Amino acid sequence: MALVTFRDETATGRALEEFSLPDLPERISARELVRLRVREEVARYNAAPSHHFRGLVKPSDAEAELNGYRMRTARKLDWEKQADAAETAFARNGFLLLIGDRQIEDLNTQIDLTVDQVVSFVKLVPLVGG
Repeated sequence: MALVTFRDETATGRALEEFSLPDLPERISARELVRLRVREEVARYNAAPSHHFRGLVKPSDAEAELNGYRMRTARKLDWEKQADAAETAFARNGFLLLIGDRQIEDLNTQIDLTVDQVVSFVKLVPLVGG
């Protein structure tokens, strides 16, 4: 079993937040890693719902703000809906997924967690203008 650190980073590589999950399988798909990350962050939020959510993707009825999302009401989130939204965001280049020193471009990519134990997420912000 492997211990994995999930880290949110800026485009320049500065760490913003991170948490670790123990006892993950030694080999796993990038899709499963993304879904595990989302399930964990939603479980942490649901344990103490508030008007602020720090997660990979914006929940419905939330507004983006610095370092997270402002919830209109403190409510429980559905981790599966959030995980589906994360997969969609990945497909639309909403964030980069970095494992060790390489970028993952396909969620079906198999990851060896005995070699790469840090999974980095870099949220991308769409440019405004023409």
